[in-house]
Amino acid sequence: MSRKNTFVGLLVLMIVAVALTACASPATPAAKAKKKIGFSVFDMQYGFFQDMEKGTREAAQAAGYDYVLVDEKSDEATMVSATTDLINQGIDALIISPFRPNALGPLVDAAKKKGIPVIVNDIGGGGTAYDAIVVSNNGEGGVMAADYLDKLIKTTGNTSKKVASITCDPTSVFAWQRNVNFEKRIKELGYEVAASLNGQSKQELGYSLMKDVLSAHPDVAGVFSCNDPMAVGAAQALADAGKSGVKDIPVVGFNADEIALKAIKEGSMAATIQQVPYDMGKMTVELATKLMNGEKLKFGNDKEREIYVPVNLITAENVDTLLKPAAK
Repeated sequence: MSRKNTFVGLLVLMIVAVALTACASPATPAAKAKKKIGFSVFDMQYGFFQDMEKGTREAAQAAGYDYVLVDEKSDEATMVSATTDLINQGIDALIISPFRPNALGPLVDAAKKKGIPVIVNDIGGGGTAYDAIVVSNNGEGGVMAADYLDKLIKTTGNTSKKVASITCDPTSVFAWQRNVNFEKRIKELGYEVAASLNGQSKQELGYSLMKDVLSAHPDVAGVFSCNDPMAVGAAQALADAGKSGVKDIPVVGFNADEIALKAIKEGSMAATIQQVPYDMGKMTVELATKLMNGEKLKFGNDKEREIYVPVNLITAENVDTLLKPAAK
């Protein structure tokens, strides 16, 4: 066979091969990658954030998303580094409960540059360009705590009009509203806030601050704490001083953490204002889904992009409805 015929034969074979390829069924497209939700949580040592994480995780899994968690461990540097790592992992939405809202700016900016929506869960948004923030109605809770503490003090027979207010850190702008509204309402009811002290959300500081209050104001009639760990610490300080956190100097906390529910059940602490962190976690995933789908959100406060979750008063009368069954 001549070289010319050989060339022609090869050319024909190539044309046939191309034609057959063109007629073949198109290749099955690769499976679409699952979207990934990243959650940066304040501190997993606290029951409140454990419940929030559970709600976030279960909602993400139910929606078919991949889910990645990082724990800030109540540390600003860890919050920044861990959240930055989340953003660089290729997540499709960022949910964050920030230890330091004032340090959120660069994190939100980094997420936005990658087209990642940001949903803040509680604590505060730091004035950043987050897409939405889910918060309990903290102001309402502070007023609720004041009204109930007034009722309790009257039942103790204590004629003192001095109360103590143990606060969270001012940078936790939403939690801070609990004590702001508590103090405003309790003053309207005729009381003096003899001490307003920052316990930095830590149980051991709640304990030491309560000891300081007892030393400076032995006639203090009641205590409100910004969160339950500090409230439990305060109740323990009262117990160590031979006083009851229910009958002598009532203690009211905030969150409805398991440690507080047990303290209420055991009679060492009077009450707590319940947040529902599990539902808050679920809501952030629902919001993330809408944002990833390009949907618009509806807010309780359009200017600050806030979405509110109601709070409830928990006392010895209804605490059993929340207590988790003991492990067998």
